[in-house]
Amino acid sequence: MTDSTGVEVSEPQQAGVAALAVLQAIADPVRWTVLRVLASGPACVCNLQEHVTVPGNLLSYHLKVLREAALVTTTRRGRWVDYALAPDARERMLASLPGALEDAAGGR
Repeated sequence: MTDSTGVEVSEPQQAGVAALAVLQAIADPVRWTVLRVLASGPACVCNLQEHVTVPGNLLSYHLKVLREAALVTTTRRGRWVDYALAPDARERMLASLPGALEDAAGGR
């Protein structure tokens, strides 16, 4: 596989790129707050807005970043869109931390 510059990327590097995407997604305080709210259960944008202090268009951007990192899923309910933590979100966040899975499994 090649990256955006045309340079060949190895499989371990691909995993590193995926891990960085997850870390970048959770590094923002607004997105972290959204993930914490969604840890309690699904919520629509109007409910999420009660927990963050950003305009709706900016919240939509943050939700897009979380969707692209595969940390949240969406379900359409009429004209409403409910957001939920992706089933594997916790594992993906843990896996993005070097050595975290080995530490959690008692490997170190």
